[in-house]
Amino acid sequence: MVLSLALGLALGAASQGTAAAQEPRAASGTIRGRIELRRAPAGGERPAVAELGMPGPREAVDRRRSVVYLETAPQPALEPPPPGRAVLDQRNETFVPPVLAITAGSTVDFPNSDRVYHNVFSLSKPRRFDLGRYPRGRSRSVVFDRPGVVRVFCEIHSHMSAYILVFAHRFFAVTDAEGRYRLEAVPPGSYTLALWNDGAVRARRELRVEADAVVELNLTLE
Repeated sequence: MVLSLALGLALGAASQGTAAAQEPRAASGTIRGRIELRRAPAGGERPAVAELGMPGPREAVDRRRSVVYLETAPQPALEPPPPGRAVLDQRNETFVPPVLAITAGSTVDFPNSDRVYHNVFSLSKPRRFDLGRYPRGRSRSVVFDRPGVVRVFCEIHSHMSAYILVFAHRFFAVTDAEGRYRLEAVPPGSYTLALWNDGAVRARRELRVEADAVVELNLTLE
């Protein structure tokens, strides 16, 4: 499943390269919906909400781990967005948030907010790195320039892990605490919408977007 996601992200990059010089289409649509939880996803117990530094019930933490995205960039694709900047904090020996979704070329800061040392690293092919040990109040950064899924760990604390999903287009969203997502300015066309959660694609749906229309699509996380 992770390989499938990586291939989808790479296909998005190819689409961007062939159409980046074209003008964005004025007419576009919106895809929005909510992720429903039938039961807790596989993978064992989640950390307590307090450990994640997030408000709300445990179920909300699971929903925030989901990413909804288009498997390929629209044709014709819009110009790729400029690289962004995000933060993956280290708090109470937990990565906060546990899932990040960014565009290729973006920088992620890894501040240490704990009173102990951390050593953030990844062996994932899209971006291998090892930041070494550093204390509270210090921060180190990594640029993620290739699409794909990056699993992040702490060399000192084996129970710490997080995911960074790097996309070649901007048509993705991390669900909020209520499980809701929203993709805006999607050019008219037919697409495959994917739901990623806890390391794998859990659902796919075919849909069509019309100009100046809203597509409501709720997904169930089995």
